[in-house]
Amino acid sequence: MLLTAIMFVLGVAQIGAGPILLLAVAWLFWQGENGWGTALFVWTIFVGGLDNFLRPILIKRGADLPLLLIFAGVIGGLITLGIIGLFIGPLVLAVTYTLLKAWVDDAGTQQSVG
Repeated sequence: MLLTAIMFVLGVAQIGAGPILLLAVAWLFWQGENGWGTALFVWTIFVGGLDNFLRPILIKRGADLPLLLIFAGVIGGLITLGIIGLFIGPLVLAVTYTLLKAWVDDAGTQQSVG
């Protein structure tokens, strides 16, 4: 129950359950439970990888932007700014993309008119 509460707090802090799961894997191997340790390690890798791909897809549902742009914003923001970059990265790229697209569309209509 204590580990579940810690994983919940880490999930809210956008860190995820990975550190606790890896500690549980190490504990299982230390106890000699190699089968369970391997199974939990595979599950940890699956859950950790799923989080990296599911988060951009869920963010995309609220915006009409390319998935690759949102994925780059999430990963790049997380690497450069940490936890706050998870939100700032996609926001900066979305605003830049929208402004650049409007600028290009506006330049195209002005050329055809003039």
